[in-house]
Amino acid sequence: MKSTKIDQLLQDLKKTDEVARQRATSQLWQLWFTQKGEIGRELLRRSQSFLDKGNFQKAEELLTEAIKNYPDFAEAWNRRAVLYFSLERYEQAKKDCEQVIQLIPYHFGALHGLGLCLLALGNYQDAIAAFRQALEVQPYALINQKLILECTALL
Repeated sequence: MKSTKIDQLLQDLKKTDEVARQRATSQLWQLWFTQKGEIGRELLRRSQSFLDKGNFQKAEELLTEAIKNYPDFAEAWNRRAVLYFSLERYEQAKKDCEQVIQLIPYHFGALHGLGLCLLALGNYQDAIAAFRQALEVQPYALINQKLILECTALL
C-alpha cells in the first residue's frame, strides 16, 4: 500500500502547517479503513458497533474472521489491537500492532499503539523506540513526545 499519493501524505504529516497535517492524517486513516473497499469498511463499522455496545466477544469474533479472510487488511489487525488493549490483553495487542507495522510500516496508529502496549508491559526502552518511530512518521504528534518523557522517567 505505497503510492505517490501516500508519499505526498506522509510528507504532509511533516509540514509545519497544521491544516495540511490534519488533512493528511485524515486521508491516511481513510485509505486504511477503505483498503478492502465497502466490504472491509462494513466489517470495521460492525465491529465498532459491537464495541460501542460493550459486546467485546462479538467484536473480537468479527475482527478475527475479517483477518482470517483478509490477512493483509491492516486496519482489521489494528482495530483488534485496540480491542485487546482496551481489555488489557497487552501481549495480544502488541502482536497485532506488530502485524500492522509489518503490513504498513508507516502506520502511525499502530506504532503509537505498540508503544502503549510496551509501556503497559513495563518494557520502557522498547516503548521509547516505538514512540520515536511514530514520531518519525508524525513529528508533531505531541502525545508521543510526552510518552517518551514518561517512559524515560520510569527507567
